[in-house]
Amino acid sequence: MRPGGRVSPPPTKVPTHAEKRLLPYTSDQLYALVADVERYPDFLPWCLAARINKREADTIWADLIIGFKMIRERFTSKVKLSPEERRIDVAYTDGPFKYLNNHWIFDPRPNDQCEIDFFVDFEFKNRMLQGLMSALFDEAVRRMVNAFEARAKALYGSPSSGS
Repeated sequence: MRPGGRVSPPPTKVPTHAEKRLLPYTSDQLYALVADVERYPDFLPWCLAARINKREADTIWADLIIGFKMIRERFTSKVKLSPEERRIDVAYTDGPFKYLNNHWIFDPRPNDQCEIDFFVDFEFKNRMLQGLMSALFDEAVRRMVNAFEARAKALYGSPSSGS
């Protein structure tokens, strides 16, 4: 309880999501899809714009503008591309977050399949934005992962179609 008899609000849950999913595409195909940051506005919900600011060997610095209803935020991330390891690591560098950590690992499986290991953990600086995002987080991440899967189908064809 706070001074004056007021009850402290419960701490806001920090959004974290980890998921593994087996997809009927090769690890090279899925790696290329996720590494193509500049195409995110073409298919990713709430991604309004993407721009590569700098490229240095297997590292890029990218700005993304995300928007939902009246909220619009820009953030910069350092994206470490590791094609030999089939891994992409994203570290936050500037914008509305206290921190953001994200990785994608593409594990090849038999029959041109791939198991994706996806992880994201972040916290906004703004408590109101953090509270809003906490309420919407699970649905937002589910839609985002589904958007990547739908993009793979659009680019590489449906496995049942023989493409």
